[in-house]
Amino acid sequence: MFVGHYLDVEEKEVTIEGVEKTTIRWLVSPKVGAKNFAMRYFVIKKDGRIPIHQHPWEHEIFVVKGEGYITNGRKTVKVVPGSFLYIPPNEPHGYENPDSETFEFLCIIPVTEKSVPPEERGD
Repeated sequence: MFVGHYLDVEEKEVTIEGVEKTTIRWLVSPKVGAKNFAMRYFVIKKDGRIPIHQHPWEHEIFVVKGEGYITNGRKTVKVVPGSFLYIPPNEPHGYENPDSETFEFLCIIPVTEKSVPPEERGD
């Protein structure tokens, strides 16, 4: 068993092209023994965004704090604390926070060589 607190996990700026005012904490990953799924904690600050992108893996998301918008390029949905989402593999998706001080959510993904960076795989 592994037990931690999210504030004890290093908060890193997301440096992918087009991402603005967004941080990530890798809460659960192979680094702590997880073999199948990784859990990440994202914070998108006011006026921040993660542009539309896609991956060959699914996402499960739970909104913890603040309000934001999720889009697949065709439909945009406002989400609030308690909202949860399933994003299928290869579906375009993006996030924006135009209104809240912070928009915070958990994101769970399958562990693959491409979905988890080497430092979180324990390589």
